[in-house]
Amino acid sequence: MNKIKQHQPNRDELTSVNGDGSRYAIHPSDVKGTFTSWRKISAYLLIVIYASLPWIHVNGYPAVFLDTDAMRFHFLGLTFVSQDLWLAFFLISGLGFGLFYATALAGRLWCGWACPQTIFLEHVFRRIERLIEGDALKRRKLDDAPIGGEKIVKRTLKFTLFYGIAFVIAHMGMAYFLSVPKLWSMMTSSPSEHWGSFLFVVIFSSALFFNFSFFREQLCIIICPYGRLQSALIDDHSMVIGYDEKRGEPRGKVSSVDAGDCINCNRCVQVCPTGIDIRQGLQLECIGCAACIDACDTVMDKLKRPRGLVRYDSMEGLNGRRTNIVRPRIVMYTILLLIGAIVLTLSIRSLSEATMTTWRVQGPPYHMDGEFVRNQFMVRVTNKKNEGSFYNLDVSADHPDAIVKGVGDAFFVEDNGEAVKMIIVLMPRAAYTGRFDMEIVTVTEKDEVLASRTASFVGPDVKTIRSNGN
Repeated sequence: MNKIKQHQPNRDELTSVNGDGSRYAIHPSDVKGTFTSWRKISAYLLIVIYASLPWIHVNGYPAVFLDTDAMRFHFLGLTFVSQDLWLAFFLISGLGFGLFYATALAGRLWCGWACPQTIFLEHVFRRIERLIEGDALKRRKLDDAPIGGEKIVKRTLKFTLFYGIAFVIAHMGMAYFLSVPKLWSMMTSSPSEHWGSFLFVVIFSSALFFNFSFFREQLCIIICPYGRLQSALIDDHSMVIGYDEKRGEPRGKVSSVDAGDCINCNRCVQVCPTGIDIRQGLQLECIGCAACIDACDTVMDKLKRPRGLVRYDSMEGLNGRRTNIVRPRIVMYTILLLIGAIVLTLSIRSLSEATMTTWRVQGPPYHMDGEFVRNQFMVRVTNKKNEGSFYNLDVSADHPDAIVKGVGDAFFVEDNGEAVKMIIVLMPRAAYTGRFDMEIVTVTEKDEVLASRTASFVGPDVKTIRSNGN
């Protein structure tokens, strides 16, 4: 049997890559402690929330439902249609900016505590791996062991469970787009009836399986750009995980009088999911999971030395200086977040229960009907409520002689349905003086205006219409 390779991390190379460019599999040791316990609680809570949202109904629809077939988005009782797509700007920019804000305050808290990659890898897949293959040392030995009965059985069992869980996660994701009843109907029918969705689930499950089985920390280091952005997002006052060099150096044995508190046990390296040595300073690979903090605190407890040799602190704090939470970038971020939140709130409050789109009927922009100039418009009214409602159309024109047909009669639109109506506007030739604007509105039975659109009445040149009239 080959000797088990021990990789010594350094700041110039990725720990997960050997000197010859081959992959070095990282098997972090298990760790117990305060942060690990809280991370488990938060991780399993987030998994429960992720799995539960498609099952929880609010106003008749799942709490989060991206209904791509009907082009509607249901979120906690609110319904958004394609015309509300502009609100996605606030959602996307708000999430991104909120992440930047959190990073400026607390470093990569998202990566270590809330990122789905970390949650499922550390708290689901690696838990199963430890249960089947044993601790880190046993897993490394199994990696280097020749192919045999034990290795085949353990790897087959592990990868079978891994793919099964990846399959479940993929279906959980599909439930957000199809709803649970429709997803179950597709699952219990032949794949040939829904081959597109079936193929997507297989590909998605396979990608998840490959990621959580083999790719793992490489997704964070190579693909995710967040680690590379952290140098621009944090400053010396941001809370990060760091090593107290003043207290820990010089490293030495427990019995050494002149040594610092660090006994160079490498426990912080052994538990790191990306294989770095936190004592070498803040690095791109650090995801802020706090495993090294719990590992070091456990050693300090055994040595009856104070905790916190590795801890959450700012670079200023690690150097013995005061950390300033309130600083110019935080003030600016707070103001911008508040402005964005206010604008988003006002925008959502301004949304109507119905939306309306208008367009001119295909063909010539106008028609000459005897003594009249005629324009025709189509109006689509979309009911965004979860119950049917009656609506009406009205037109106010900037011309007293305009005659409007197709309005005045109430029409019913089913819940989350739509109706298309035609409006005809006639203008006597003798009274036509040129192009003018009209406002088409959708109103409730109580004449409450829900939506409005501006349209223009067009016709021939005035001189032409006068000559034709004579």
